[in-house]
Amino acid sequence: MIQGTGSGVGKSLIVTGLCRIFRNMGVKTAPFKAQNMALNSYVTREGGEIGRAQALQAEASGIEPTVHMNPVLLKATGEAGSQVIIRGKVHSNMTAQEYYEFKDTAWEAVTASLNKLSENYELIIIEGAGSPAEINLMDKEVVNMAVARYADAPVVLTGDIDRGGVFASLYGTTALLDKDAHYIKAFIINKFRGDPEILKPGNIQIEEKTGIPVIGVLPYVKNPGLHEEDGLSLETKACDIPESGMAAIKIVILRLRYMANFTDFDPFAFEPDVELLYSVRKDDLLNCDLIVIPGSKNTIKDMLFLKESGLDKVLNKAVHKGISIIGICGGYQLLGKSIEDPYNVEGSLNEIKGLGFLDITTTLNRVKTTCRVEAGFRGGLPYIGGEHSGLSGYEIHMGTTRNSSALFDITPLNNSAGYMDGASKGNVWGTYIHGVFDNNGFRRALINGLKAKKGLSLHERGIDYTRLREQHLNQWVDIIKTHIDIDFIKRLTRFDF
Repeated sequence: MIQGTGSGVGKSLIVTGLCRIFRNMGVKTAPFKAQNMALNSYVTREGGEIGRAQALQAEASGIEPTVHMNPVLLKATGEAGSQVIIRGKVHSNMTAQEYYEFKDTAWEAVTASLNKLSENYELIIIEGAGSPAEINLMDKEVVNMAVARYADAPVVLTGDIDRGGVFASLYGTTALLDKDAHYIKAFIINKFRGDPEILKPGNIQIEEKTGIPVIGVLPYVKNPGLHEEDGLSLETKACDIPESGMAAIKIVILRLRYMANFTDFDPFAFEPDVELLYSVRKDDLLNCDLIVIPGSKNTIKDMLFLKESGLDKVLNKAVHKGISIIGICGGYQLLGKSIEDPYNVEGSLNEIKGLGFLDITTTLNRVKTTCRVEAGFRGGLPYIGGEHSGLSGYEIHMGTTRNSSALFDITPLNNSAGYMDGASKGNVWGTYIHGVFDNNGFRRALINGLKAKKGLSLHERGIDYTRLREQHLNQWVDIIKTHIDIDFIKRLTRFDF
């Protein structure tokens, strides 16, 4: 089990790397995170919703993601509470206090899923959440030491030196764990900038004080090129401008307050002729080639945010200026005339006017649509040429959108009936398909269409995103193998290698 001294210390990517390392050794490996709190989610083949990080870890393991890899998912809906998803399906919205009272039910889902994985895999690499030393929650948590005790799993504790105070964090976490401290068998220090020889005196002292060795010092990696778990990474994430110094196309992702599934746009960050930026600045929005409005966990509150901040007027100005705008999922809903919420799924408002750029209306309902899909592009957009069939993606939404036109023919992979999706008007269009930009040909057609609009020369091919992600994963594995004592980890697994 990989635990951390806090959120954002690198647990997810360390688990990802270890999953690939053991898979390459021929060990049938699966990831597991009992409870995840993230707006960045993924849909499994059976139509269940899990954290995006566990999907990446499953990919690293060479297996299909399942709901058992993340049996409890919490998605914040506002200041007061979260949507609680149990084994891939929405249970209800709960406040923190209600969720703590729900603990026994959540724990039943956790243990049942862990048992299920144990029946099918030789090795399970477990990820903790936040810190195991939140002493006000130790009797309520279902994701850190509670899981370590249940699984009798040796724990490697990770600390982030880039934040400062890493030795105090490692020592303090261990001290506060009291009777559970014996589960911690090793420390990893992550995100170190400089010569690791400098740390050796500290490593020796922390082992003397705790009896626990430091088995690795991972270097700071600016952009590992792998999906991040949540929006924390966007606080410091800067998508690099290509080495040529001047990107041909500038794409701005509108940074909503309840932005969800921001990894939809990761492929753009690696295209050589694209600059990608997350922003709500007026100058950025009015001086770009494309604005993308991303998914949202609370579409109505984000619409209020756009109105209160005046961003609705900025977007209206952008449309009239001829800047292209795309809405994905919740962003698609925001582009319409109205959003109705008759069951108060997202709050007390029953209806709110949308941006009005598309002739669509959306009604939120109690049942969430979660499915993997294949799509065929029907055409009808002035700056995306060519035929695009067999597009892959997934849908996660609680609304039904009514429109008189369509951009995509959808084939759900859950064997339900097909349908049409999307709408467009002028330089604005939207769709419910998450992951549509992962499709290389469609993404390149969009970029080339934007370049043609500016009279720029076109590239026939851009990057192969799937191949590039695999390269980044292998590079990350090499870093872990170079800087962590893998033989120590192997001994913890109790396998006879």
